[in-house]
Amino acid sequence: MSNIREVSRVAGVSTATVSRALSTPDKVSEKTLKKVYDAVEKVQYRPNMMAQNFRATRAWSLMVLVPDITNRFFATVIQGIEDTAQKNGYSVLLGDTRDSEQREAEYIRRVETRQSDGIIQLRPHHKGDPKPAEHLKIVNACGCEGTPYDCVRIDNVGASRAIVDHLIDMGHRRIGVISGLADNPHSIDRLKGYHQSLAAAGIAPDSSLITHGDFTLWSGLQAAGHFTRMPARHRPTAIFSMNDDMAIGALQGLKNASLRVPDDISIAGFDDTEYARFSDPALTTIAQPGYDLGRCAADRVLRLIEGDEDATADIVLPHELILRQSTGAHRK
Repeated sequence: MSNIREVSRVAGVSTATVSRALSTPDKVSEKTLKKVYDAVEKVQYRPNMMAQNFRATRAWSLMVLVPDITNRFFATVIQGIEDTAQKNGYSVLLGDTRDSEQREAEYIRRVETRQSDGIIQLRPHHKGDPKPAEHLKIVNACGCEGTPYDCVRIDNVGASRAIVDHLIDMGHRRIGVISGLADNPHSIDRLKGYHQSLAAAGIAPDSSLITHGDFTLWSGLQAAGHFTRMPARHRPTAIFSMNDDMAIGALQGLKNASLRVPDDISIAGFDDTEYARFSDPALTTIAQPGYDLGRCAADRVLRLIEGDEDATADIVLPHELILRQSTGAHRK
């Protein structure tokens, strides 16, 4: 027997579009409707009417759970989600959870009551977090290795190694870190990569070179103060910040202390947000494919809604080291 995926392939449209054409044809263009109907006839697809009636009750929307709606990187991810959803006839609802479990649970209940059909989570899964209920169609768009449900991510450990290796190759041996929140899985993975790079280069770790922020500009400014208050002989000659916002805040803090970047101290970020190239100096950073993370997550959750996928997916997208003017060779 033919199925909806075969109709999708022959018509050259997504399975979500096929489903919508069959359940609510008034919401599909005449051109697309003809493609779908022609494909139905060609493959002799006979839809299960009970399933079709169930699908017709959809909200045709996706819920995106954002832990910090002011974060610039998340804005790029959401663009990828939005564009993919719109192409498939879905709208996007944003839930600003503010890292609150209670707010997150409230938004999830909207999905359970059919106000939305699927969830895209932008907060990484923490150890100890309960696994989402099996009936929920949920994908993590900014996840980490070991996420117990569908996940789209980069290799955070490998990306961190790439940027710390770059600093070591420039002659730096005392490399400071501005970490994110200590229990954040991204912070944990990126710190792991940092330690791996130091070990490979034979550099002993120094806990005084690690300070924690919260991924905001202000916390980066505060972290810079931690380093600038150190005696010059103990101060790091380079800093790895776990996101661009903290790196840009730290840049300002270093300038306030009359330190020149990169002549006196180098600094590198993570994410490659739009502002990274416009900071002064322009920021060396790791480019995450934010738009593609959102696009792939949206595509994946739509497949789950259609019932097309059974196995849990762990999709790893490539990162890129972007070299700019904020890093330079260590000057003894």
